[in-house]
Amino acid sequence: MNIKTLKILCLSLGLTLSSSFVLAQEGTVEVNQDPEITALLKLKKQINNEDEDSDRYKIQIYSGSRSGAESAENKFDSSFNSWPSKLVYETPNYKIWVGNFRTRLEADKALKTIQKKFPIGTFIFKPKKKD
Repeated sequence: MNIKTLKILCLSLGLTLSSSFVLAQEGTVEVNQDPEITALLKLKKQINNEDEDSDRYKIQIYSGSRSGAESAENKFDSSFNSWPSKLVYETPNYKIWVGNFRTRLEADKALKTIQKKFPIGTFIFKPKKKD
């Protein structure tokens, strides 16, 4: 064996033995958050849900008579509390619109959930801008 090979062999053996003695550092992280941050996040979420921006997506779950719309809205409100519902009148029908989604992806996810209770005639749309 030549000296170069012997050095490489010794170095490899030394690294292998020393690596078994190395221990990873362990620790815990504690986050101290001001309670007002939680309140602000809740307020921001509420404002986003109430925002009536016409660039948002909505889901229509019903279109028809007033009594049918009220019944559908009550059924929706008792089944889902994540999204607001709204009774809208567009001649000649009463409609129930739910949600206020910023992206189509958000609306698609909600639609899949909502269609389990409202499988017929439920669809995503963007309301027309009111000038």
